[in-house]
Amino acid sequence: MRKNFRKNKKQEKEKDVIITIKRLGINGEGIGYYRKKIIFIPGALPNEVVVAKIVKEYPHYIQGELVRVKEKSPDRVDFPKDVDPEIGGLELAHLSYAKQLEFKKANVIEALRKFHPRNYDKYKVKNTIPAPDQWHYRAKASYQIERDHGKNKLGLYAPNSHRLIDLPVMPTQSEGTQKTERDIKHLIEKNHVFIADRRKHLDGIKTIVVRQSEATKEIQVTLITVGHKIKNLMNLAKEIMNLPNVVSVYQNETDWRNPQVWGNKTEKLLGKNQITEVILGKKFELSPRAFFQLNPVQTETLYSEALKFLDLTPDQTLIDAYSGVGTLGILAADQVKQVVGIETIPEAVEDAKHNVQINHIKNADYFQGSVEKVLPELQKGGLPIDALIVDPPRTGLAKSLIKTLLRVKPQTFVYISCNPSTLAQDLILLTESYDVRLIENVDMLPQTPRCECVVKLVLRK
Repeated sequence: MRKNFRKNKKQEKEKDVIITIKRLGINGEGIGYYRKKIIFIPGALPNEVVVAKIVKEYPHYIQGELVRVKEKSPDRVDFPKDVDPEIGGLELAHLSYAKQLEFKKANVIEALRKFHPRNYDKYKVKNTIPAPDQWHYRAKASYQIERDHGKNKLGLYAPNSHRLIDLPVMPTQSEGTQKTERDIKHLIEKNHVFIADRRKHLDGIKTIVVRQSEATKEIQVTLITVGHKIKNLMNLAKEIMNLPNVVSVYQNETDWRNPQVWGNKTEKLLGKNQITEVILGKKFELSPRAFFQLNPVQTETLYSEALKFLDLTPDQTLIDAYSGVGTLGILAADQVKQVVGIETIPEAVEDAKHNVQINHIKNADYFQGSVEKVLPELQKGGLPIDALIVDPPRTGLAKSLIKTLLRVKPQTFVYISCNPSTLAQDLILLTESYDVRLIENVDMLPQTPRCECVVKLVLRK
């Protein structure tokens, strides 16, 4: 990790220091103090005494690197074998699972203390609901592929770097997605398909996305390419279709100017249009770009808690904001008079409408656009807005949307958050009109510091 940081002239030469770890940071790194300055040491645990190397010193904190553990925590467990510890997605794999659950609850409480929304110290934060599977739970893999010193690497970048770590083994990935990724790597080599070169800006395959349905075991493959016409790509697609459980192969096209993983153009090469997932008895057909939770087994728990918090009645209209493929709205449709979903991605809206049809739902409509624009228009058109559920990205709710919600004032709503910090910040504004009744943590991603919070808010009278 040290080579990812450039030293400045004033920086001290790297040296080993002995640190006592006090607590974990929000990203799972150990936190201690050196010369009255906070030091972050990934891989270290609370109450451990460690030898660390100072990687870089900043004005207000120090970045450290774990060298060895002198006094080990009783909560430390063995890190998975044959996996580079620098890889993302395993930040807490050295911590016992019971302590991971405690950490995730504490993370929420710490975020509330930091931003202190109204009456934050009175919120009831429940214990984190554990995942039934702590390993091999991820149903989607997005691996980068590069050619490095004459060999192909397929895996993930080390955090905050362009160093690609090859991943023959990734213990949180489902066995089906992991094997398919490695089989595709072999087929790329066999068919002599070009691999994109970031340094030389050459066209080719850049990313391989594999998604598998937990319910049907169907596998959907998307080859993300720089450039459109890639030599031998169709031959590759035909061979991929022969792999176990693969039912479709897509090509998504991007370019080097795009900082995102996905480009805007997606084309089916072979196979089915979608794969089918089943949640709480409802079917959901997913196209490549449609958002769906990475842990489908625990998704049932998450959505069950969210719907329970809504306390829906048959005479209500439910707004499903950030509706994706319509999951939450469709699951709630038989409990309310009407469901209205709002989503910015056109393909997801089409998937949602299709999912409404295959589940024979008669009282759900989905609109494409931003929630802050569409919601006031619907209200002006006479739509009653009784209940609301939001499941935004890690950046949280846009301030313009919060202002819209405070103006529209649904009687009750549930906020599903994957980022305690942005949740706590959003609650500062939301609690101008709403009371927080309950926060439930659901562990969707074991071995990582991330979790999902389900928050029940009720309009204050």
